[in-house]
Amino acid sequence: MKIPLTPEAAARLTFQSYPQQPPIVGVVSSPLRKHRAHEGSFMELLRLTEGSIEGMTDEFQLRQLSLSQAIPGRINAFHLHPLAVQDELWCVLQGLMTVWLVDLRDDSPTLHNRQRHVLSGEAPAWLVIPSGVAHGYKAGPEGATLIYAMNAQFDSAHPNEGRLPWNYFGAELWEDDRG
Repeated sequence: MKIPLTPEAAARLTFQSYPQQPPIVGVVSSPLRKHRAHEGSFMELLRLTEGSIEGMTDEFQLRQLSLSQAIPGRINAFHLHPLAVQDELWCVLQGLMTVWLVDLRDDSPTLHNRQRHVLSGEAPAWLVIPSGVAHGYKAGPEGATLIYAMNAQFDSAHPNEGRLPWNYFGAELWEDDRG
C-alpha cells in the first residue's frame, strides 16, 4: 500500500467490488424524466397508444394499474406468475425499495440469474419484470409507494400468484448493507 496504515487497520481492511450483474432476458430498467421547478415537479409515467405502452421493447397491453404502500422495512417476497402471462412494470414514486429478481423460466438462457435493483422516488424508473421471473422487495427506512402496471388483470377466483418463501434464495438478500 502507498498509504501507511496502522497494522490493526491494515489487517481488517477490505475493498468493495462492483461486479456487473448477470443479465435476465426481458428485464429492462427505463429511467423516467422528472421536471423540477420551484413550484413542484412533473413527470410523465406512461404514454398509451390503443392500449399499448409506447417505448416498450415488446408489445405490452396495459390491463391493470395498481398502487401499493409498503411500511418501512416491509419484505414482500417472493412471487411469480406461472399460470398465464403476466408481465409487470414497477415504479417507486416515493421512498425506496430494494428489488430482487431471479429468472426461474426453465427454457431461459439466463435461468437462475439474479439481479438487484434499487427503485427510488428520487430517480424514478420503470422496471420491466417478465412472467417467470420471481420478484420481491424490501421497503426502505421511510417505506415506499409503488405503482405497477400489468398486462393481465388480477382474478381473485383464479389468482396467478405463485409464492415462494421470503428467504427461498437466501435471507442475506434482505440484510441491511452495513458496509
